[in-house]
Amino acid sequence: MVLAASYEARSYGVRGGMPGWRARQLCGDLLFVRGHFGRYQQFGDDVVSVFHDFTPRVERVSIDEAFLDVAGAVHLFGAPTEIAAAIRRRVRDEIGLPLSVGVARTKHLAKVASQVAKPDGIVAVAPGDERDFLDPLPIGLIWGVGPTTERRLHEAGISTIGQLAKAGSPILGSLLGQATGAKLAALSANVDERAVETPARSKSMGAQAALGRRDATPGLIRETLGYLADRVAGRLRKATLAGHTVTVRVRFSHLRSVTRSVTLSVATSTTLTLTEVAERLAHSAILDNEREREITLIAVSVSNLRPDHSLQLELALGSPDWRRNAGLRSGSVVEAFRWGVDRSVDAIRDKFGRTAIGYATVALSAAERVPEEFRELAERRQGGSHA
Repeated sequence: MVLAASYEARSYGVRGGMPGWRARQLCGDLLFVRGHFGRYQQFGDDVVSVFHDFTPRVERVSIDEAFLDVAGAVHLFGAPTEIAAAIRRRVRDEIGLPLSVGVARTKHLAKVASQVAKPDGIVAVAPGDERDFLDPLPIGLIWGVGPTTERRLHEAGISTIGQLAKAGSPILGSLLGQATGAKLAALSANVDERAVETPARSKSMGAQAALGRRDATPGLIRETLGYLADRVAGRLRKATLAGHTVTVRVRFSHLRSVTRSVTLSVATSTTLTLTEVAERLAHSAILDNEREREITLIAVSVSNLRPDHSLQLELALGSPDWRRNAGLRSGSVVEAFRWGVDRSVDAIRDKFGRTAIGYATVALSAAERVPEEFRELAERRQGGSHA
């Protein structure tokens, strides 16, 4: 998969998230280079540290994208455009990176402006000029408009943000669904009440695996969910969190997705328990859609999170079938053993690396896996910086 594409490659139509074979079709002379996530993370952290020198109100939304609220900093550093220019100078002088900045009164407009400012510039949109700026721009610049939505809108004769705003919620709702239609209608009119939010505890953690087109065999489900559960549970434990609600999404061919979820009585962060719960949910989704023979993606997420500094064991009183269901009870004796094993695994991985130890279903799999660092980067990456 293409994690990121240079501007030269983009001129041929190559985009981040595109399969490598498709990118090669578009550009026969394309060069693939290996990534260095540790360096990218350090560069991103260094840039964000510059942001914090100007304002504490920084909302980082990916490795290379953040929103800044500079309303409280203007009396120290000047107008927002002056702050943007100062930030860009420091990032270039101290870190050696170009920076694209959009300056606007809403988060969405700032993001759009930063896209227009790429690859290395500032675009500021004054409050009275917002519609004049937005209306002629292509709809693909709106946050949340992907290739499928863009194609549907083009088929309906809507290609600019101004045309999108004139269409209104009822028409867009009939084309895209009420929720998406209302959201895009608001953003196209620059209605965005979201404030810049400083870091808070995660509301959910998840991971997904694209499978191409594969038969939904029990072996494939078990292996894939074991891998995903290992990733998600490991992140939960690292953040000292556990979750009550487990959700699995299965995408069949023709891009149709089915979601199943369950809320456990006690929160869990153990790999095997999460794997077992996810397997049951995935098989339920597949059995309910027997006509679908192939799956293309499986995703697992855990939500309804709470702190998980230690394991609180449950008594078996009043639970005659507790032994039979112990694997799904995060306070059970079985869960206690799993909790201890997982923390031993975490300690070994911290010292010797992630591949030093693992559960057999995943560790002995012949499937090629993208490194964890790059998966997280690809899942979160959106691009740009905003003020």
